[in-house]
Amino acid sequence: MTAHPSAVASGPSRRRLLGAATLGTLGLSAFSTAAPTAASPVLLRRQSAPTGTYRIDLHAHFLPPDYRTSLLEHGHHTIGGYPTPSWSPEEAIGFMDYYGIQAQAVSISDPGVSYLRGKEAKDMARYCNTYAAQLFKTYPTRFGAFAVLPLPDIDASIDEAVYALDDLGLDGVVLLSAYDGVYLGAPRFEALMSALNQRRTFVFVHPAAIPAESKPELPLPDFIEEFTFDTTRAATMMMATGLTQRYPDIRFQLAHAGGTLPFLSHRIGVASQTVVGELWPDGLPAPSILDIKNQISRFYYDTALSASPAAMASVLAVTSRDHIVFGSDWPFSAATLPQTGKHDPAPGLSDIFDAEQRMEIEHLNPLKQLPRLAESVNR
Repeated sequence: MTAHPSAVASGPSRRRLLGAATLGTLGLSAFSTAAPTAASPVLLRRQSAPTGTYRIDLHAHFLPPDYRTSLLEHGHHTIGGYPTPSWSPEEAIGFMDYYGIQAQAVSISDPGVSYLRGKEAKDMARYCNTYAAQLFKTYPTRFGAFAVLPLPDIDASIDEAVYALDDLGLDGVVLLSAYDGVYLGAPRFEALMSALNQRRTFVFVHPAAIPAESKPELPLPDFIEEFTFDTTRAATMMMATGLTQRYPDIRFQLAHAGGTLPFLSHRIGVASQTVVGELWPDGLPAPSILDIKNQISRFYYDTALSASPAAMASVLAVTSRDHIVFGSDWPFSAATLPQTGKHDPAPGLSDIFDAEQRMEIEHLNPLKQLPRLAESVNR
């Protein structure tokens, strides 16, 4: 078994509609708290990471055999510009063992099953979710899973969410930033969000690639920049349409440190002080600096491809450390992961967090959100 599995050989989708408490027992903080939900970062000298296999990975992907075959048959040879990788439980466990990851909560990446329609999409979602449930039954201490839904079919997605959460016992749901050109937050998703809110669901929001005809021509793959922008659009629309206020029992995890949301947090809020606030559509709660600040602080932010002082300091400026969770983005990140011999998948975290804070982010915070997985790994 290879210690550090590499990636090998899928495609895109589009949109339109615009776009726990902190653990005081974990030793000295690197930040002086400025408010209950914010902290002012102070860069540390490089700290040591915790040792051992302790990380809980909330941004990791899987490609069940029939799903990967279907992707390739439908022309999805890249995902966001990254060659569609190979995947197997054995490869995943080899990767986890090498990088000190105790367990992964796996999810289907872009394009989900939205490249299919009707019965094909429903069957593929059921196949992936059943595969995931069997995966964590076979390897109970190594895997959790987020259910994929046959969106944009809302009725079928509610049925699948109920089955995946209530019957299969999956740990949450993964949603793409938009489906058929419509971003999360649009009225069409209302019934689904109500069902997820009733179950206090943990929802992982993952970006989707934008078709070439709908974006600027840039010589960069989507996963470098466009993915982060699309996460920002989805999060902004969920706040602007009041979705995050109407459904407070859904816990949303934003991929890649929230895209550009932390950096733009003030700019989004000041819309209410401009002509935009005066022209805000009837029936939608107008954004305000204070409300946006509160809503942004309630998101969870993962470290996938964002384990750097710049990204983490931005996140800490809008929320507290207990809202940061570890993510590797494997196997799509295989080419970018460090191979220093120290077996640390996110060494940049030690530029801003000490060992106890890293234990909080990489182990304690994820397990707080996924009680089934926590019970399994702590047996």
